[in-house]
Amino acid sequence: MNLALDALQQQLGHRFSQPALLLRALTHRSFGLEHNERLEFLGDAVLNLAVSSLLFERFAGSDEGDLTRIRAHLVREDSLHKLALQLKLPQVLRMSEGEARGGGAQRPSILADAMEALIGAAFVDGGYPAALEIVRRLLGELIASSGIDQWAKDAKTALQEWLQARRLAVPAYRIVETRGQAHAQTFTVECEVPALNLRKRGDGRSRRAAEQEAARQMLDELLSTDKPGSGLRD
Repeated sequence: MNLALDALQQQLGHRFSQPALLLRALTHRSFGLEHNERLEFLGDAVLNLAVSSLLFERFAGSDEGDLTRIRAHLVREDSLHKLALQLKLPQVLRMSEGEARGGGAQRPSILADAMEALIGAAFVDGGYPAALEIVRRLLGELIASSGIDQWAKDAKTALQEWLQARRLAVPAYRIVETRGQAHAQTFTVECEVPALNLRKRGDGRSRRAAEQEAARQMLDELLSTDKPGSGLRD
């Protein structure tokens, strides 16, 4: 565990002067009272501020709407889940045996929460500069190499426009499942395009976030489809 924590701190580019903060950030509520939800709350705000700052620097000529859409993409559950996997967080998360047996260490919502908690812990440990540098280290290259056109529209808008351009009906969304307690629910939403007989599901901590994720999954599927004579691609 100590070697894994050392490796994690090396990847983050920040060595905690208060190791207990790092452990708490990696502790799920099922493990005990000293869990990471307060750090997650703080980290969510710090992450949004740090990403906003990086985007403000990178896209100097862009308006508020564009910056808001890009930030929403970067801080969404799916993006944080991918970062958590890159950092190998499943190996160092602390949770109850029951939660672990149920696949909790691989659950996107839990991993995304842990990412926010880590940023919150870094903020408490080293102040905003430390947290900003972690975010820059994790997302800076992606932001620097991206153009505004790549982030111009949210997934639901992009999907709707893609379908309308091909004279297909707009997608339908429905809630398939709601999990967790009222203050920390996870929604699963299905996006359906009846004309193409396609369905995709997405998870999120709000219905809106889940709809966006389902739309993104659907759009990715449509854009990757390249069947001769299908008429799906431009």
